[in-house]
Amino acid sequence: MKLALTPPLKRSYWLEQAEPSLPAPTSLQGHHQVDVAIIGGGFVGLWTALTLKQHEPDIRVMILEQDICGGGASGRNGGMAMSWWPKIGTLSSFCSREQTLFLGHSAEQAIGELGEFCRQHNIDAHFQQHGWLWTATTPAHIDSWNATLQACERLGVTPFERLSKAEVARLTGSDIHLAGVLERSNATIQPAALARGLRRVAEQAGVEIMEHSGVTELLPGKPVTLKTERGQVQANSVVLATNAWSACLPELARMMVPVNSSIVVTEPIPERLQQLGWTGNEAITDSQLMVDYYRTTTDGRIVFGKGTGALAYGSRIGPLFSEDDKGVAMTEADFRRTYSSLKDVGFSHRWSGPIDRTYDSLPVFGQLQNQPNIHYGIGWSGNGVSPSRIGGRILASLALERKDQWSQCALVNRTCKPFPPEPLRYLGGTLVRNAVIRKEREELAGRPGKALDRMLASLAPSGLEDKS
Repeated sequence: MKLALTPPLKRSYWLEQAEPSLPAPTSLQGHHQVDVAIIGGGFVGLWTALTLKQHEPDIRVMILEQDICGGGASGRNGGMAMSWWPKIGTLSSFCSREQTLFLGHSAEQAIGELGEFCRQHNIDAHFQQHGWLWTATTPAHIDSWNATLQACERLGVTPFERLSKAEVARLTGSDIHLAGVLERSNATIQPAALARGLRRVAEQAGVEIMEHSGVTELLPGKPVTLKTERGQVQANSVVLATNAWSACLPELARMMVPVNSSIVVTEPIPERLQQLGWTGNEAITDSQLMVDYYRTTTDGRIVFGKGTGALAYGSRIGPLFSEDDKGVAMTEADFRRTYSSLKDVGFSHRWSGPIDRTYDSLPVFGQLQNQPNIHYGIGWSGNGVSPSRIGGRILASLALERKDQWSQCALVNRTCKPFPPEPLRYLGGTLVRNAVIRKEREELAGRPGKALDRMLASLAPSGLEDKS
């Protein structure tokens, strides 16, 4: 099978800050035999490699990355380390009570583990665990979290605290926020610094990392053969940690679709943040399906992102997922609406990136059909910063054929609602996306929106949170 390669994406603010001068990468040359080959050097691939070496230090593990570690989604996201409590209703729909609690608690614990990992290995990823605010910025979205909080109560957990209008306006520095809930376990990080730090720790553990080594062909078998432009690897087991790029494989494309997200970063404005009162370093999202997500940085900037949901025909990862002018314009407009007092503040960086969205916005793990030694973990849906730690455990156990709580958890080989093939995927997806845009614009203006738009919007995949 052929794998699609894409040119390097535009570098994010995070990567420029983490490593202004990147070292020369080591690319694959010649023929190699390994125990496990991992395609993709982002969070999922790196956590998988580290977990493999923890389980079996003497095995040969190799990562093949077409760009550099942190050049893709792992170095261009919003840097918000979140749990799965906002998706507890969805988890409950296909998990037992025991599994729901196991995955919910595991995702929450992964956030603290991330901070401890950074401290243990001296990774300056700006880890700050000051919580996450889920807010309403229009009357239509007030109490959109009620079903989620009720699902938590039925399970006997209380991760969320309700906030008054005054409290949420004070914490966010903007009175456009009308209500909200707080989850204290969540954190913010510098994602590219984390990715590059993970790379260093993985190399120290004996993982071989080959950057600028995109896999051009994957030949199933025992062993699997992976070909790159200048080399070849034979592997007893393969892990696909390719995020949105997984859509180039038809079997995986049925379960996920790459959608766009855009981010803008302000110039440093620490004094203005003090004036706003947004000094607690909380991460924030609103309740739009095309969600706004934002947080501050250690040098006093605001990083403001929006899930714009733009699609590419055939799910090809191209320029749309690197520099999307329309998506950036939508993001800037939402920033100006949310922080109208900062209308004079300029932006230093703008970029876009792909999100591998499943219908229910939770990941799925498994093996390619009739290929038990080729494993995948896809569908992070914009929330992979800390859950990728869980993904690494699951994929390592699958690759080593371990029968444990990870390889046998409910996320493995679960049934996912499929996306339609082309051209319906693109045409229908664009139709639904445009309806969502119109509906949410009307809601932000205090109007309900047209009935047809509401109906079409209801067909969209679920978002970052389970909303009532």
